[in-house]
Amino acid sequence: MRTGVITQKVGMTRLFLADGTHVPVTVLKLDGCAVVAVRNQEKDGYTAVQLGSGFAKPKNASKAERGHFAKAEIEPRRKVAEFRVDAGNVLEVGDLLQADHFVAGQKVDVTGVTIGRGFTGAMKRWNFAGLEASHGVSISHRSLGGTGGRQDPGKTFKNKKMHGHYGNENITTQNLEVAKVDVERGLIMVRGAVPGSKGGWVMVRDAVKRPHKDVPMPASVKKRVGAAPAAEAPAAQAPQAEG
Repeated sequence: MRTGVITQKVGMTRLFLADGTHVPVTVLKLDGCAVVAVRNQEKDGYTAVQLGSGFAKPKNASKAERGHFAKAEIEPRRKVAEFRVDAGNVLEVGDLLQADHFVAGQKVDVTGVTIGRGFTGAMKRWNFAGLEASHGVSISHRSLGGTGGRQDPGKTFKNKKMHGHYGNENITTQNLEVAKVDVERGLIMVRGAVPGSKGGWVMVRDAVKRPHKDVPMPASVKKRVGAAPAAEAPAAQAPQAEG
């Protein structure tokens, strides 16, 4: 299991195929998605990588957040999220995720917060048909209808589909197709409905139900500038002759 990425929803556009047809896609942007911390089984009880995306001003981060990013030696990020990974797919702190972490034709699962629509009626919230617009249904055409349970049970059960707060909840859409990736601009173009509004944060992972084989393992990353490979142990020096 590889790590996912944190993206920001830019909007929608279309791609023209070789035969002249066009495909509608949602554009997701990688804005400095870097590894902030690593969780391991011995210390934390699980294996995961913590990613941060979107550059934030240090003055807008709390003291604890500034210390957390300073420990990783990276700039503060606006959005932080963790992704569970296998022990063999753990990344290093400071690694920068690239757009070609996913490949064209791959299926992905996306998670985002849906657009909030405030307090709505049952017809808009649950797609109810409403009452008949005929005689005897006065001023109740869009009403919910009966919700009672008679004397037994004498109450309305919880989770009854009624009017209330609609939207603004975490939604995961599975098996969307990656149409194209742009590494230079850090763009991932996905074919399908991506939850959330423009500017919202979207988590993109490998599809659980439809895994893809030809993907970079453990990830497509750009190493930290100035990072050097692990230093080799110094060779033992020969003893010097006396006199």
